[in-house]
Amino acid sequence: MKTRPRKTRVAWNEPGHAHFVTFSCFQRLPLLTRERTRRWVIAALEDTRRKLDVSLWAYVIMPEHVHVLLYPRQGNYEMRTILVALKRPVADAAKRHLEQTGNTAWLKRLRVRYPSREVFRFWQPGGGFDRNIFREKNVPSVIEYIHDNPVRRGLVKNPTDWEWSSARFWDGRSNIPIRMDEPFV
Repeated sequence: MKTRPRKTRVAWNEPGHAHFVTFSCFQRLPLLTRERTRRWVIAALEDTRRKLDVSLWAYVIMPEHVHVLLYPRQGNYEMRTILVALKRPVADAAKRHLEQTGNTAWLKRLRVRYPSREVFRFWQPGGGFDRNIFREKNVPSVIEYIHDNPVRRGLVKNPTDWEWSSARFWDGRSNIPIRMDEPFV
């Protein structure tokens, strides 16, 4: 039986570059449909900004994946560390919630067995998608792409109708889950 090689994510940790990252839920399951789970993502975004000194420029939380445009402010950074900071707290909160509520069916469904261990998987393995953005002129088109995601999927008619996105922030609204930072400031 021929197996497909596992995709590897290549990241360039380049000072002055922003990163457009996408990470998906395990097996593309719609694990991000509840407000509780989406708030865990928002908390992880805020903690990552504070602890790892990154600017957040745009985001959208879809039912089964997340897009984020961020800018590491430090010259020496590792995207791997930033992705762990974004993803691990959400996975830990989900596992804790399932254990506390006794939801053994979902605990079992999100468990992967390896020869030497078992792993709880909230996110798809690997780093996801990471594209460096190094030209300021590309930033508005990436932000627009992120904000249009729920529209393209038919979830809403306008980007600002989707609560779980930075579109409302950039539209000047105050009822937002998290504020964004000015690009390249």
